[in-house]
Amino acid sequence: MQLFNNTAWRWWWLILLLIGLDQLTKQLVHQNMALYDSIELLPFFNLTYVRNYGAAFSFLSDAGGWQRWFFTVLAVVISTVIAVWMSRLPRQQIKLGLALSLVFAGAIGNLIDRSIYGYVIDFFHLYYQTWHYPAFNIADSAICIGAALIIWDSFSSDSEAKK
Repeated sequence: MQLFNNTAWRWWWLILLLIGLDQLTKQLVHQNMALYDSIELLPFFNLTYVRNYGAAFSFLSDAGGWQRWFFTVLAVVISTVIAVWMSRLPRQQIKLGLALSLVFAGAIGNLIDRSIYGYVIDFFHLYYQTWHYPAFNIADSAICIGAALIIWDSFSSDSEAKK
């Protein structure tokens, strides 16, 4: 129990919540929309069902299939490193603990898709006129927010450690 009380694993509930929400929304899209179906929600935001066979921004999506296993192994390695890091990170380092939890949850969410389907289900689609941001999901959002927090923490951790 000390692992969950005295380390960054205190965020376990958030990790489970994000993985659950990510998988629930992906299943809703997968079961209720045909591939490439799009539902306009706002003049700049659609729900559009796409499959990402690559990494972020569909990087290597047309590489011939080997990328599925590469990104699966990469996600397992990164998740393992983050899990160990979180188990050693003191509870007091709130920002970094939260950041690692977000990245961990996102990595696991997309790992589940890649393991089951061979691709990641994406559906949030932002655009403006002819500009389109690549579709993404809750796991991708968690990873990006977590990465931003890690960067922020790297610039502010010295002042937090002195407190």
